[in-house]
Amino acid sequence: MFEATVSEGVLRLRRPGTRWLSTGWDGGRSRAAAAYNVTVSEGFDRTDLTAYRDERLARAGFAGDADDSVGDGGSGDGDPDASPALFTGVSMDHARGARLGPAVAYATVGLSNPAMLPADPASAAESQGPTEAAEGPPGPGTVNLVVGTTRRLAPGAAANLVAVAAEAKAATLLAAAGVPGTTSDAVVVGDDPEGEPAAFSGSATAVGGAARACVRDAVRASLRSRYPDGDVPGPAADAEHGVVTDERAEVFDP
Repeated sequence: MFEATVSEGVLRLRRPGTRWLSTGWDGGRSRAAAAYNVTVSEGFDRTDLTAYRDERLARAGFAGDADDSVGDGGSGDGDPDASPALFTGVSMDHARGARLGPAVAYATVGLSNPAMLPADPASAAESQGPTEAAEGPPGPGTVNLVVGTTRRLAPGAAANLVAVAAEAKAATLLAAAGVPGTTSDAVVVGDDPEGEPAAFSGSATAVGGAARACVRDAVRASLRSRYPDGDVPGPAADAEHGVVTDERAEVFDP
């Protein structure tokens, strides 16, 4: 299974040879020993994110992880860009993990920048009004997920597991905090290229069912850690930053 370590504000989820698919910065498909979730300081304004990531991994003692990493398609050993990294304003003190069957998930939850999608945009605009998106880098929000499975996922199953994880995150947050997510959420999923094959990863499969349970429980645990008194930011008015999508799209038959 995957080994989790936190050092100097960096969470490392490690399993040599893992195939990763990331929706975050410099995302896409890769093959590497580990994926990372990195806490950034308040007022973070670095734009040289590759250099920043390398600095943080070195400070955390994780710089050697690149030695057994290969880029997507086998670009060679020692490729530091193969390891996916997510960034968040949430402290790794609030990172929580959950494991079930062939899946594991780690979450960090911050809700200062909620992204609301009301079913009735007109009534939502009248009742709460849209909040404004933050200028510059994200604040202490963001819900980051790193999900791993010991199964060998087909390409479509890996992509679908991102959707399964995001759906589980949204359902959990709606129930617990009244928001489906934030303006800067990201997901990384990893699978074992030598594991038992899995052609599908929907919620009715062993992989998908286990992953959505892990995401739910990791998100709930991180949420409780981040907001121990239950003072979760409200859907819009009580949050520091965020957006409400209250426009209506044109609907038509194909």
